Amino acid sequence: MLAIPELAMPRSRKVTTVCNGRREVWTDYEEAKAYFLDLMMSTESEEHERVECVYIQLLHGLDECSDEDE
Repeated sequence: MLAIPELAMPRSRKVTTVCNGRREVWTDYEEAKAYFLDLMMSTESEEHERVECVYIQLLHGLDECSDEDE
């Protein structure tokens, strides 16, 4: 049995992020998560909230993560 449920694992290693209007395509999901965690820890206020929004979506395994309200 897997330690992490299959549904929680990203289907692909590729992810697209949009934060502060900057669109970026990552080929390594873990690298994207590490980048946004580091960025989230070093920012404050509204910027922190934007980065946190993207990071939470990454934790949920989404293929496209954005700080924009839809």
